[in-house]
Amino acid sequence: MIRIVTRACIEQLEHDSRAACELARQTSGAANEAFGRHVRELYAATDRAERAEATTAEVGTLLARAVEELSAAQQEMLLKDIEIRRLRQELEGESMEGRTLTVLLHYGAPHTIYATREDAYADTVTHGVPAGAWVPADERPVSEVAWRCEAFIFHAASNGFRRAFVPAPRSVREAA
Repeated sequence: MIRIVTRACIEQLEHDSRAACELARQTSGAANEAFGRHVRELYAATDRAERAEATTAEVGTLLARAVEELSAAQQEMLLKDIEIRRLRQELEGESMEGRTLTVLLHYGAPHTIYATREDAYADTVTHGVPAGAWVPADERPVSEVAWRCEAFIFHAASNGFRRAFVPAPRSVREAA
């Protein structure tokens, strides 16, 4: 079979070929742009995922530390609650009548209260007072003595405490 191709037909085929090449070039450009957008979106999504993982790990570490601190605080509160209950039972079980408390005075002002004189002497060492430096109270006013321990006894009649060792009364002539 012989086919006769005319110049018009060849020109039409060349025109169609150029149009097809142009369409292929445009489609390829659009595909490249779409691929570029896709790659950029993929990189952005990967970056967000990596930052989210890092944040999640950091939050997990902070949460674990907070849980540890909470556990320690709860343990400490439990121990303090047990101690408070023990002290309440001790107070409820004993009458205050006749109990002695020792008050550490610093130049006459109350500084600390202790259950026993021995506790007071042991603690005052931390304030720079030598362990053997304690002497009985003398006639000097308490405001002139740097550190002094005074014993107080609960007095039920007055619903309060009074000094365990009351100084000897002096006559009016001696006071002047």
